[in-house]
Amino acid sequence: MIKVEKLLVNYKTLEEFKKFKEYGIQELSMLEDLQANIIENDSDSPFYGIYYGDKLVARMSLYRVDKKFDQYFEPKQDYLELWKLEVLPQYQGKGYGKALVQFAKSFQLPIKTNPRIKSAEFWTKMDFKQVKYDMERDKGENPYVWFPDGVSEVKTG
Repeated sequence: MIKVEKLLVNYKTLEEFKKFKEYGIQELSMLEDLQANIIENDSDSPFYGIYYGDKLVARMSLYRVDKKFDQYFEPKQDYLELWKLEVLPQYQGKGYGKALVQFAKSFQLPIKTNPRIKSAEFWTKMDFKQVKYDMERDKGENPYVWFPDGVSEVKTG
């Protein structure tokens, strides 16, 4: 069974994150986020991950966004923003990414993400939908969203 854990913001986690950055996926690197937020063992971390043995093999950041900023969901409500989902290459295709997404869905809040290039198929498999692009709102992003029961996409302009 795959277990998702809240990652502590500490120097051990920082060392683990360096392994992800070595794979050249700079735009997904949480290293800068971690360095900016570093407090020894901060339990209010937005970072979640999966360990294989003692090695961090998958991670994401998950932020709760207040409903006053919601421009995507009907009815207007708090939602989760899922960022920087990444699985180390040799661990891809083993369900780790799916486990992270399922964990995020377990909060039963709508989820917004901005998939990286060539990952749209993964998000579609996870029941995410591409939103109707709104130039003012999306500012060059290509958001995908997941709707729990009773939630739909907000109608734009």
